[in-house]
Amino acid sequence: MEIINIHAAKTHLSRLIRRALNGEDIVIGNNGEPLVHLTPHKKANAGKPRKFGKWKGKVWISPDFNAPDPRLESLFYDGPLFPEKR
Repeated sequence: MEIINIHAAKTHLSRLIRRALNGEDIVIGNNGEPLVHLTPHKKANAGKPRKFGKWKGKVWISPDFNAPDPRLESLFYDGPLFPEKR
């Protein structure tokens, strides 16, 4: 395992990224002591189709969830913060 110094990693970052994408294990360190691994980012569902219906039976939505709330509307339209009509 080769440990690459932070300064060298900053200088050759694009090369190191290319090497990591090709499967190499890149370790960045300070004074020969390993600090971090440089690895390619993996997508959450790389190549897997989505499975629909995972929330079925776990979520309940009230039939009136989108109904207006008269108290809230009166505060909005007639409340003290509403500018006076001229």
